[in-house]
Amino acid sequence: MLDIDIQLRLGRFEREVRIVEDARVLALTGPSGAGKTSVLNAIAGLARPARGRIAIDERVLFDSAARIDVPTHRRRIGYVFQEPRLFPDRDVRANLSYGRHGARAGSTAFELDPVVALLGIGHLLARRPEHLSGGEAQRVAIGRALLSQPAILLFDEPLSALDQARREELIPWLQKVRDEVRLPMVYVSHTQDDVRRLADAVHVLA
Repeated sequence: MLDIDIQLRLGRFEREVRIVEDARVLALTGPSGAGKTSVLNAIAGLARPARGRIAIDERVLFDSAARIDVPTHRRRIGYVFQEPRLFPDRDVRANLSYGRHGARAGSTAFELDPVVALLGIGHLLARRPEHLSGGEAQRVAIGRALLSQPAILLFDEPLSALDQARREELIPWLQKVRDEVRLPMVYVSHTQDDVRRLADAVHVLA
């Protein structure tokens, strides 16, 4: 269950966001500038709401009234950005392994070999990011997010930087992660076709 009741500052404006949802994949959609990425950043602890409360399955991440603001590295958030943001000087195996650096001690819900198999990236482990296609790089980014042992996955328009062929290549992998990984996900997109194919519920920011 994702429970959000926050006020965000967006430039000169303030936005009230109220979401209570227990869908497996919640899509946030709406026009550019509506605050979709700002909501993700608030969940992840990368942006601080002006006020309000954020909780995942009764675990409170932020509560301005109670003065709770869990640090980003303790929130157990897997975040996949528009760009893969892989380390260019490390191969795929090292990029994946970096995800474990932020994991809780003793947590083994997601291990390297099963994640590699899930995403079909075993043949890429020795490659550097410069030798990956856009879709391959995003699969590595998803794997790194899973290896951080998250309680929730956030996707900020992971298909937006890809051409149509690469988008069609990546969507089945996103669907596979949705179907096989038992984690709640929040997926930001302004493309209705992506939302239709991936989400169980939709909230529109206007």
